[in-house]
Amino acid sequence: MAIHPELHQSPGGPLLSPIYAYTTQETAGEVTLLHCHDAAQLFHVVRGSLAIDTERGTFFVPPERAVWIPPRFAHETRYLTQSEVRYLYIRRDAAAQLPQEPRILQMTLLLRELILAYMSYPRAETAGGAAARLGAVILDQLDLLPAQGLELPMPAEGRLRQLCEAIARDPGTVPQLPEAAAACALSVRSFERRVQGETGLSYRSWCRQAKLFRALELLASGARVSDVADHLGYEGPSAFVATFRKAFGVTPGRYFNPLPRS
Repeated sequence: MAIHPELHQSPGGPLLSPIYAYTTQETAGEVTLLHCHDAAQLFHVVRGSLAIDTERGTFFVPPERAVWIPPRFAHETRYLTQSEVRYLYIRRDAAAQLPQEPRILQMTLLLRELILAYMSYPRAETAGGAAARLGAVILDQLDLLPAQGLELPMPAEGRLRQLCEAIARDPGTVPQLPEAAAACALSVRSFERRVQGETGLSYRSWCRQAKLFRALELLASGARVSDVADHLGYEGPSAFVATFRKAFGVTPGRYFNPLPRS
């Protein structure tokens, strides 16, 4: 099913339909600086990968996943590789019953085909009729999809956030717990409580998540498994693959090809 040519052009003006669609190719390294929309957004990454930075943390979106951004939620988008993305802008009233926090969603074949079918219509025909009925089913499906753990939560407190941002940039060299606590002028016990309270994870779990998150970015950019394992300080490729499989349920190769292409 072909996407209507009009949907290759960026939407402009008020949303006359509950869902406004748009598709584009983004180049590797492209950055959309911090901004927000009155409407909610769904980014469906068909090919490629991107990362979305928010005040709450960073979300990584590999192929055949989507990221949900609620209305008026500030975010910055980094396209890690050449990416094909289908965007749905969802009017704020239509998104009222949908999540009010960003989240990563695993795309289903059903939702993928519903979006493709919806995008075969010109925008003027989406306010009613068959396209509007498709849009209503899309909203129902979005409400049912479970979130995936592809977020690296960031603390808000100044010194702790600085520490976590430094680790996220280079998780191959993670400070030991006493060193990390000292950098934040906290006792080890207070530091552990603070990290848990602000991120929902222990320090050790947060650092492990930071490593896996960086691994996803490196793999998405084409890095070899052996190079990623070495860069992030794993004992070897097999140790990295085992950790990756435990976290995501599949090997790195399978992770980036979850759905058949069409």
